[in-house]
Amino acid sequence: MYSDKTLAAVIPCHNEETQIEKVVDTMPDMVDRIVIVNDKSTDKTADVLDALAKRDKRVVALHHSVNQGVGGAIATGYEWARDNDMDMAVVMAGDGQMNPDDLPALVAPVADEGVNYSKANRLIVSRSIEKIPFRRFFGNSVLSLLTKISSGYWHISDSQTGYTVADKDVLHTIDWQDMYKRYGQPNDLLIKLNVHKFTVRDVPTEPVYNVGEKSGIKIRRVVFTISNILVKGFFWRMKNKYIIRDFHPLVLFYMLGIFLMIMFLLFALRVFWVLFTTGDVPLISTISMFFAFTSGIQSLFFGMLFDMQDNRPLRG
Repeated sequence: MYSDKTLAAVIPCHNEETQIEKVVDTMPDMVDRIVIVNDKSTDKTADVLDALAKRDKRVVALHHSVNQGVGGAIATGYEWARDNDMDMAVVMAGDGQMNPDDLPALVAPVADEGVNYSKANRLIVSRSIEKIPFRRFFGNSVLSLLTKISSGYWHISDSQTGYTVADKDVLHTIDWQDMYKRYGQPNDLLIKLNVHKFTVRDVPTEPVYNVGEKSGIKIRRVVFTISNILVKGFFWRMKNKYIIRDFHPLVLFYMLGIFLMIMFLLFALRVFWVLFTTGDVPLISTISMFFAFTSGIQSLFFGMLFDMQDNRPLRG
């Protein structure tokens, strides 16, 4: 327990027969239950988990009959924590990439300060760019920027971290079966948390690499997949938060900005088509192109500004 509140560690696990025992052995005493979800591993992970459950009474081994992805495993663990009335749930990786020494700093805002959701941030610690593989650092930074816009949590970064702590309200409010179940899960969850007006805090943590982990992430595929999730999630958030639940004029600024940027692209295509086919620059189309661009950018910036102001109370 931590501050008289029960804490479950949710650990998604797929083919981690060599790593998972170390994760359990280094789990701090503050963790009341270690919920390990075996996402249909093809190695000996299931046997290792069953042995760990017999050795450590805190371990709860859950086995998927069908591979659901890391998000699906997390959803199963969250549901167990919810159904067993846990006060908090922390998500930790099954490969040892999340330092248990950082756990108290992550739990404290939720347990002691009333923050609904805390998450690790590996990008803001000293010399993080040297400690994280460059491709991952760059991809994470780009996705973090897009996640700010999509989720409305403008103060957070390192959107791809899975090292998070959720309180009881989050566990009982979010429909976990509706959450995206693969590598875009943290991004999708942030969008849903924002619609429900949950507070979120970033907690600086040291990045951990080269501890025997084996990543199955293909950077290019994941970036495009998550970008698609963020675009859909942005419009879903606008509809549910600013139209259905409570109207806010920032929606109009975003709509106008998107419309004008589409017009800018159409005018730009016409300008360049005429230029390359006739050698002349169509004056009216050129003026319209620049007008659409400047007005569209201004409208988008106003929408972002209003979004920042409206979500300022959600800074944990």
